[in-house]
Amino acid sequence: MDAENLTRWRLVLGGDNNNDGTGASLTQEQARVDLALAALYDGQMSRYRRGKGKGGRGGRGGRSGGSESSSPYVATWLGEIRELFPQSMVQVLQQDAINRLNLKQLLTEREMLESVVPDVHLVETLMSLGQLVPEKNKDLVRHIIAQVVDELLKKLRMPTEQAVTGALNKSVRKRNPRANEINWDATIRKNLRHYQPKLHTIIPEELVGHGRKGRKLKDIVLAIDQSGSMGTSVIYSSIFGAVLASLPAVSTRMVCFDTSVVDLTDKLSDPVDVLLGVQLGGGTDINQALTYCQGLVRRPDDTVMVVITDLYEGGDTKRMYQRFAELVASGVQVVVLLALSDDGAPYYDQEAAQFLASLGICAFACTPDKFPELMAAVINKQDLSLWVSQNITNDEKA
Repeated sequence: MDAENLTRWRLVLGGDNNNDGTGASLTQEQARVDLALAALYDGQMSRYRRGKGKGGRGGRGGRSGGSESSSPYVATWLGEIRELFPQSMVQVLQQDAINRLNLKQLLTEREMLESVVPDVHLVETLMSLGQLVPEKNKDLVRHIIAQVVDELLKKLRMPTEQAVTGALNKSVRKRNPRANEINWDATIRKNLRHYQPKLHTIIPEELVGHGRKGRKLKDIVLAIDQSGSMGTSVIYSSIFGAVLASLPAVSTRMVCFDTSVVDLTDKLSDPVDVLLGVQLGGGTDINQALTYCQGLVRRPDDTVMVVITDLYEGGDTKRMYQRFAELVASGVQVVVLLALSDDGAPYYDQEAAQFLASLGICAFACTPDKFPELMAAVINKQDLSLWVSQNITNDEKA
């Protein structure tokens, strides 16, 4: 094994005085990395000092864990890992620290908040803290959330706008326009192949319209489960909700629910406000949420309802089933996302998912990058089960 691989194993295994068995020695920079990892994975945060990496952790035969009091040193450690690791790795270490060192309470301290790298999981943690964040730190929490929201908007706005707008245009072109809505230039071009030489004219088999000006083409309702397990889904949903709300051709409503229902539609112009209005945790009453959303439907045939939930109903399951059945029967296009995140295969109620399948409702997890394409498929009324089979991995399917 070459020296580089030996060093990697040394950093994985840890151990004082090379007693990990690799015989590898560390440079000063590698010793800093070693000590930073030890602070997190070997529970030795109190031995951590900025820029004083000594290496060594009393060989454990691999990194394990610990539970010693670490709060006085964590902010310094957070600053150090930002120097030592690429941002993608910083986010992993940061999330591990939150989980292993019980940092939720520490994140209410301003010094901690100023040290962390903003990402989706940090925003989820801050949302779960809710009222525990002191008043003096709420401006900083808002700033952190805004950083993440701005980054996600830059990444997701354009593909969402393009996919949805393209689907709406295609949908409009398929409709039979009224006489005053016919786009004659586009109609003639579309039907040139139907020119009749003997009649010296074109027989238009398909009319292309300008669309119905001043009228929303689709009503979109986003119903998002805000129970504790759905944190990242809420974050991505607020981003997509804000983008959809900015499109003049659709009417977008966003509802969050646990055991109560909160309509956040009036906050969609600012997804930061949406996230600050969400309180993660608590139980789940899907039936109550569906009942509320059912009351929002005015044009069933032109309504898309996306319900984002793991389907674990804390209320009346039979009535939940009934609500789903009523929505489908009325003509509403219902899609159930078990998760809208990059966090891997979700936990969900398989029995409920099977019932939805019997109604023709697809239930599956969706990564954020696939959501724009999904909305385009739904708007165009494609065979969603076929779309899922072509675009969603087996781990994400119900």
